Amino acid sequence: MKSEPDVYGIHQLQKEKSTLWDGIRNYQARNFMRSMHIGDKAFFYHSNCKPPGIVGLMIVQETLIIDPSQFDRNSKYFDPKSSQEKPRWDCVKVGYLKTFKSQISLNELRELYTAEELRVVRQGNRLSIMPVPRYTAQDILGHLD
Repeated sequence: MKSEPDVYGIHQLQKEKSTLWDGIRNYQARNFMRSMHIGDKAFFYHSNCKPPGIVGLMIVQETLIIDPSQFDRNSKYFDPKSSQEKPRWDCVKVGYLKTFKSQISLNELRELYTAEELRVVRQGNRLSIMPVPRYTAQDILGHLD
């Protein structure tokens, strides 16, 4: 799960303990989020920074929450086509698990994994939420600690 550290970073999640992962406005990313289950772990990936990379680990605490930002006219995530009766967007609540001692950068990830093993290394990939195969996730954790 990607976030820009100047918008919402791992240290903010650590301080708050948990947050709604809201504001997702891409159907494919939303559908990946809809496939999450309580107890699933997710990598926290800092994007749009130098260097981008995996910086920590979160846990899914709640799923299929109606994203409140779609109804907030003052939010950049407001969706005028969404209604209380037929909401288009939902989100999950994630909790902080840990910040890694050192991040694993996108360049390092590209050296270690193919696009089939880890979608984030695919050139031009801009999705903010992507599944990670279990064997790849276990391997990444082995490189971080």
